[in-house]
Amino acid sequence: MLAHRGLFLSATQMTMDIAWVRSQFPAFEVPSLDGQAFFENAGGSYTCRQVVDRQHRFYTERKVQPYAPYDASRKGGEEMDEARSRLAAMLGVATHELSFGPSTTQNTYVLSQAVRRWLKPGEAIVVTNQDHEANSGPWRRLAEEGVEVREWQIDPETGLLDPSDLENLLDENVRLLVFPHCSNVVGAINDVAEITSVAHAAGARVVVDGVSYAPHGFLDVGALGCDVYLFSAYKTYGPHQGLMVIREDFGFDLPNQGHHFNGDTLYYRFTPAGPDHAQVAACAGMADYMEDFAAHHGGGPGADAARLAHDVMRDHEIALLQPLLDYVAAKNSVRLIGPADAALRAPTVAMALKGSAEDAAATLAPHGIMAGGGDFYAGRPLGAMGVDLDAGVLRVSFVHYTQEQEVAKLIAALDQVL
Repeated sequence: MLAHRGLFLSATQMTMDIAWVRSQFPAFEVPSLDGQAFFENAGGSYTCRQVVDRQHRFYTERKVQPYAPYDASRKGGEEMDEARSRLAAMLGVATHELSFGPSTTQNTYVLSQAVRRWLKPGEAIVVTNQDHEANSGPWRRLAEEGVEVREWQIDPETGLLDPSDLENLLDENVRLLVFPHCSNVVGAINDVAEITSVAHAAGARVVVDGVSYAPHGFLDVGALGCDVYLFSAYKTYGPHQGLMVIREDFGFDLPNQGHHFNGDTLYYRFTPAGPDHAQVAACAGMADYMEDFAAHHGGGPGADAARLAHDVMRDHEIALLQPLLDYVAAKNSVRLIGPADAALRAPTVAMALKGSAEDAAATLAPHGIMAGGGDFYAGRPLGAMGVDLDAGVLRVSFVHYTQEQEVAKLIAALDQVL
């Protein structure tokens, strides 16, 4: 893996077996979806067969209270533990540093309430205006409690965050920095390791929203160095769960948000509600898929599987993305939001049009293109870039199971609609 200014560039250059990949997703076998090109993956991906099978098994064979001594209960608990341990290993962190919650939005809100009690009078946090509202609103609300909230602002033309601007915001009063690994409309990949290093040197902890990056492959979160990393399983081919990595030293420094008798267990401290047993267990299917993917492409298990899968997926995505970016960037009637270089961004492409983006998405539907229009809870970055929020943006997003011919179909449809 080659890391350059936070951009994870593959060193494998291995051709992905797209036919095998698509065979792992039941949605591609559904007659009603035949001929429909799915370009709304930033809102949620299709679920892989391994997850579907595990969830079905849990509901049919293990749907009891887990961790009791009888067989069905014991196996249910073991499957929940398996999901945590295998995914933590793929993310490069300790098993107890990974917790599950009903959504990333709720995980972020609970975490922000813990931080509210952790901060002392006169201390500050830094947020960005590049974030999805779920990773911005809960933190900005701390201003109501007297916390100073500083904003790291994007360039209004490019939508990018300048690290030199961050350095001007950091001082001895800043205790926390919150930023996205990748914006859900700008698409640019931020250098998590470099930004984290700068923040840590200034004495601040770091929370990273990985929701828009994680669908494109699991990274070694431990190596990134951030204190918290959040993402959503329903965008990484799994069930509707939010996953949160919180490093041990920070997690135990924050006040417990769970039941008092669970306070000594890190992965219970920030999950005040009981877990969804079946969905947590089904998350092990995401690890199954990564290992099956790696094995099919000549790789090994565990963390090695995650690294290889990430590289091969990204190679495939970049190759498909560049022609789409070239097409959009050449359209005078369209403003491309974010970088025009596929290697610098995720395949989430937002376009500001002259008219209603929602209407444009509706016009694409008869062409077999499933896409969306609106602000996608990203009103802050879009507004900062001068986009008319009433018109919104047309957003097309894909992942590694997207085929080259589907991108060609999208471009042909856009040519008629735009």
